[in-house]
Amino acid sequence: MCYFDILGFMFGSPRVTVVFSLFLSAFSVVGMAAPVNDAAPVHMDRSRAALDSFLHEKLDIWQNRLALQDWKISLQVIRLSEFKPKTIGGIRWDSDTKTAEIKVLDPRDYKMSYEDTLKDLELTVVHELVHLQLSSLPRSEASRSAEEKAVNRISEALVALERSAPQTAVRVSDSATRTTIPASAPVHH
Repeated sequence: MCYFDILGFMFGSPRVTVVFSLFLSAFSVVGMAAPVNDAAPVHMDRSRAALDSFLHEKLDIWQNRLALQDWKISLQVIRLSEFKPKTIGGIRWDSDTKTAEIKVLDPRDYKMSYEDTLKDLELTVVHELVHLQLSSLPRSEASRSAEEKAVNRISEALVALERSAPQTAVRVSDSATRTTIPASAPVHH
């Protein structure tokens, strides 16, 4: 067991462990020519695994709540430079094969706390799933703006409702569950 695992056990939080270990790593390179973030790849794997786990858990929850269990949905974390300007998420789908791919912004590109970043990533996943739920409706270039506004309001309301619900409440919707477009159509955000 390495000292990072021991710290995680002591503090009860992998996030505290990562922050503390980065703090220790910064002190271990003082006086050296190498930049402080040279130690980042060691911690990146743990952080990435935790992020992937978080995102897939949220995807599973919301996919069920929005009754999209018959879809095979993959999720990809990508850098800001890979998105169109003013875009932080997207989805592409193929209705015939019932497959979809959601892309969300890499946390390294957020300018907010990690906790707020995770909340926004969940909102992005919900936003894209709402697009998928609406994918059977007729779409046009003229309706895109109205659809985006409606999807924003619906996804924000769903997530706000989830976050305000008491943790002990039993939700009937638990058994049921940011942009989706046909693979042949241009990317929508």
